[in-house]
Amino acid sequence: MADKKSPASGWPIVQGDYHTGDANSPVAVITMGSHLDESAICAAGAALAGSCKTENLGIEKIVANIISNPNIRFVLLCGTEVKGHLSGQSIEAMHKNGVEGGKIVGSGGAIPFLENLTAEHIKRFQEQVEIVNIMESEDVGQISAKINELKAKDPGAFGADPIVIQISDDDGGSAGGAEAGEEEPLTGEMALITARMKFIQMMVTDIGYRTRFSSGLYGGKIEGLMIGLIVSFVILGALFYGVM
Repeated sequence: MADKKSPASGWPIVQGDYHTGDANSPVAVITMGSHLDESAICAAGAALAGSCKTENLGIEKIVANIISNPNIRFVLLCGTEVKGHLSGQSIEAMHKNGVEGGKIVGSGGAIPFLENLTAEHIKRFQEQVEIVNIMESEDVGQISAKINELKAKDPGAFGADPIVIQISDDDGGSAGGAEAGEEEPLTGEMALITARMKFIQMMVTDIGYRTRFSSGLYGGKIEGLMIGLIVSFVILGALFYGVM
């Protein structure tokens, strides 16, 4: 049997809209934007199961609850992606690329900024767990089968003590392994609008560059044409006076 450790006192340390199961299980399940039967997922062997609706505070809470329990060695992503926030893609990007300047490197989300996690926290998350992605699957049977598959691969508890992070619960923008409440529907729409505004801004900037290039090209053509005409007149004048 794989070696186990005691999680941090009071684990899960961040409360929220999720269900907990066996604290010795190596699997945490994040259902992203879907509302699945989380109690059934925990009964299937998950340490905890819940959604994650934002790519900032939501991810912070997930990390906090995972690195405070060394027994969790797999993070199983399932359910549907959250439009605008892209929290699932952001979790994978953070695990693969880390964070620079407080921003998740490679995240496609609208606001992928982490304020409560240090480089130590990110590194611990990267080293402690493996990300397993079966996103877009909402079949509890398929999710349960994957949990059993991962439990069979349990390498045992991570070889370091739990790390406790204090994170405020005043933002209810995420869940799953760690949410402080349901997110207002408008938030996702605003995130999508923000992402589209950024895209439009990039397009406008690109149009500006193209306009300046076109203006310079057009000006160059006119200048070249004028120089050509002048040179032609000079040559014709020289020929005319030579004949005279």
